Amino acid sequence: MRLSWIANAAQLVRLKNLLLAAAGVAIGGTLALGRPSLTAPLLWAMGSALGLGAAGNTANDLFDVEADRVNRPDRPLPSGTVSRTAALIIGGLGGGFGLFAAWWVGQPVFGLALAALGVMLVYSPALKQHGLLGNLAVAAVASLPLIYGAAATGGWRAGLVPSALAALLHFAREIVKDLEDVPGDRAAGRRTIPITLGAPAGFVMAAATLVVFVPVALAPWLAGWYGRRYGLTAIALDAGVCVLIVRLLGRRLDGARATLKAAMAVGLLALLWDRL
Repeated sequence: MRLSWIANAAQLVRLKNLLLAAAGVAIGGTLALGRPSLTAPLLWAMGSALGLGAAGNTANDLFDVEADRVNRPDRPLPSGTVSRTAALIIGGLGGGFGLFAAWWVGQPVFGLALAALGVMLVYSPALKQHGLLGNLAVAAVASLPLIYGAAATGGWRAGLVPSALAALLHFAREIVKDLEDVPGDRAAGRRTIPITLGAPAGFVMAAATLVVFVPVALAPWLAGWYGRRYGLTAIALDAGVCVLIVRLLGRRLDGARATLKAAMAVGLLALLWDRL
């Protein structure tokens, strides 16, 4: 198998995003346990998140081929570097493994896996067409790994607060993506926020979501739920988010999506550092 095809398959499933999700599962488990420990159930939950994410991302690309021909013609499916048949096999294997691994961990995790996979599979053909509903669905599923990891170690409530923080960042990122994807989404007949309410409303909504994130990110530290390490990192994270808010209010998209992904990674590291 050629390395170039493997690289294209990794791009199809969005491997970097999957690794971030797996890290979220590991940190959710760490929060529940109170210490870093890669137990067998947690490792299986991480593998499950990788498989389910691969299935969901592949399904999204399979439904989005026409829109991606406009917005992202270099993606594996519209460019032809990965065939539709290969994508179906990759997605099917990923989803199957993700469900099996979740079943192995236990009933609570398996229930979460079924719900998450169901939302991901109906996202592109149904939810994505309705703008805000699709954004909320993605934010909920993308923030689930922290609860997923906590549930795998028996203490799912430990993942609730960090999952809520992650959901705000993911929601803002989805609106930013909608702002970038207006040409293809319009051609596909989608009713995203920038299309139905206009691009200015999209910029304001993304910025407003991040305005909410700034104090919410500090709340766990101020409430005494997390320590000084988390607090210092949260302050630095909020400073970067404030810069992004100003840029969005100035209707500047360049680098916004990458900045939000980096913010997610920093937030995960803050949670982990607090428990070391």
